[in-house]
Amino acid sequence: MNSVTQQQTISEAVEMQGLGLHSGNKVTVRLLPAPPNHGIRFRRVDLDGQPELDAKIDLVSDTTRSTTLSKGNIKLHTVEHMLSTFSGMGIDNLVVELDSNEPPIGDGSSAAFCDLIRKAGLCLQAQDREPLKITEPLSVQMGESIMSVFPHDGFKISCTSSDGKGHFTQYYSVEISPETWETEISRARTFCFFEEIEFLIKNGLIKGGSLENAVIIRDDVVLTNQPLRYPDEFVRHKILDIIGDLYLIGRPLQGHIIAVCPSHKINCELARHLAAIANKPKVPTQTYSPPATESRKVLEPEKTLPPPIPLDATSLDINEIMKVLPHRYPFLMVDRVIKMEGNTIQAIKSVSINEPFFEGHFPGHPIMPGVLQLEAMAQVAGILTLGKAENWGKIAYFMAADSVKWRKPVLPGDTLVIEVEVMKSRGKIGKAKGVCSVRGETVSEAIVTFMMANA
Repeated sequence: MNSVTQQQTISEAVEMQGLGLHSGNKVTVRLLPAPPNHGIRFRRVDLDGQPELDAKIDLVSDTTRSTTLSKGNIKLHTVEHMLSTFSGMGIDNLVVELDSNEPPIGDGSSAAFCDLIRKAGLCLQAQDREPLKITEPLSVQMGESIMSVFPHDGFKISCTSSDGKGHFTQYYSVEISPETWETEISRARTFCFFEEIEFLIKNGLIKGGSLENAVIIRDDVVLTNQPLRYPDEFVRHKILDIIGDLYLIGRPLQGHIIAVCPSHKINCELARHLAAIANKPKVPTQTYSPPATESRKVLEPEKTLPPPIPLDATSLDINEIMKVLPHRYPFLMVDRVIKMEGNTIQAIKSVSINEPFFEGHFPGHPIMPGVLQLEAMAQVAGILTLGKAENWGKIAYFMAADSVKWRKPVLPGDTLVIEVEVMKSRGKIGKAKGVCSVRGETVSEAIVTFMMANA
């Protein structure tokens, strides 16, 4: 997260020109300094009265291929790359003047906007910045897309992306700061799949699109007018979009975002939930509560939970597993624990063709999604941790994955053996190394981080 605690704007007005991705029209955008607590506001100078649109989630009207803001008949398309720049570089207050219905696309990344902000310079303001600090886990799901957010001291995003055919599955995790945003995220370009182009052209969605401002993927081939800027450029662009869309909550975010196959639609859905939290009136705690007395303590003794599993258990069947884990069909990824010893645990998952994810992953070529193997590792680590007396009645939330490697596909009929070693468990946070294998051959491995919270 930006270490600056004060609000910021730019030092002077700057402008740039370019083409709009969807319209193909020439666009001039001008950035103007704004006073404290103003927020980000777009101004359509090409329309009568120069109407303005606040960069707020309640103005989002469309998330097809980009994020569109609307107020009445006034629209502004593809705002996410510009908003990602403002968020990443720590701009709180700004007026954005445009003479068209979308900002220029540049080279398909945020690099041009980044250059523009550097040219303008940053200006500290007297008012303090008030980030939205996540205190409880939150998750939303739409089809195969999952967005979760967890408490974290900074602003971190861990993302897994994949196309519908399982090509170019990529994972990247980064702590966001102005420095990492500029070096690791800002230059990642937008991309699309070859089979989507005909639909986009027919619907007038990419009149300004070309290999100058987008990367095209056709089967296993990447079409681009220059080498990829990062080895995992596609997932980094997904993170760029997430940062821009989440800035529509109207303030910086302090938390850890974990995204699986994100899209503008689910990004904005999470932003709506977060905005509701941000706008919720603060109620002073215990303002009207009488102080606890000794008699109340006697009448209301501390409740204790019975142990979910025997403390000396070395194996668990499915009924015992379900006493520990809250997961149920279709998201319980462990069938049996066959060995627990110290900080290590070994479990199995029987992979059946009846698994619901095989219906779409993929028709005619069923493969178990790699992200579900990660989930299985996290659940097995959770069993070992939650089985301890001090953690009875709690829930383990999957937070992050590092050093992820998918080596071989997992097919219907396979028995997935999941071996996990808990490396560190301090307070609410635990870290474990997981390895999945089939018939003695490693198919995936990762280091997973999870957090324990009250149920």
